[in-house]
Amino acid sequence: MGTNGSTMLEPLRQGLPPIDPTAVSSSASCALPARYEAVRGARHFTKSTLGQWDLDDRFDDVALVVSELVTNALRHALPDDAPRETQECPGVRLHLMRWTSRLVCAVRDPSKDSPAARESEEDFSAESGRGLFLVDSFSDSWGWHPLAGSLQGKVVWALFRLSHEPS
Repeated sequence: MGTNGSTMLEPLRQGLPPIDPTAVSSSASCALPARYEAVRGARHFTKSTLGQWDLDDRFDDVALVVSELVTNALRHALPDDAPRETQECPGVRLHLMRWTSRLVCAVRDPSKDSPAARESEEDFSAESGRGLFLVDSFSDSWGWHPLAGSLQGKVVWALFRLSHEPS
């Protein structure tokens, strides 16, 4: 686990309404193993981080979105030959950032493919494929950006507006 996601999230800031960089309160990130059990670990990391930030009341919505973003990264963004038994998979990380009035969760993955392309034909009777619909429903906004520079892939993010000032 680390605490500096600012470099990776620079493209994210470009897609959000203007945010004063001095208003960034906190950030945290963690690498995720290339196994579906990572979704549980991502929820635990989110619960712990939100608790430290006195945002426990936002856990349910944020955890659901984190679960969907991490599941999508593991299911669709990793190459078929990615090692599934190592501690970390290359390039998959969960980042949480808190501003005074906003919380952003973002998942970085190694694929350059648009996440929307995978779910363009939503079938609400299907057992899967509604992840981005849920992300859209439970967050205030979401999007994605390709990464630049030495980082390959993309970041998929969701923004939550905070109704109260964190302590």
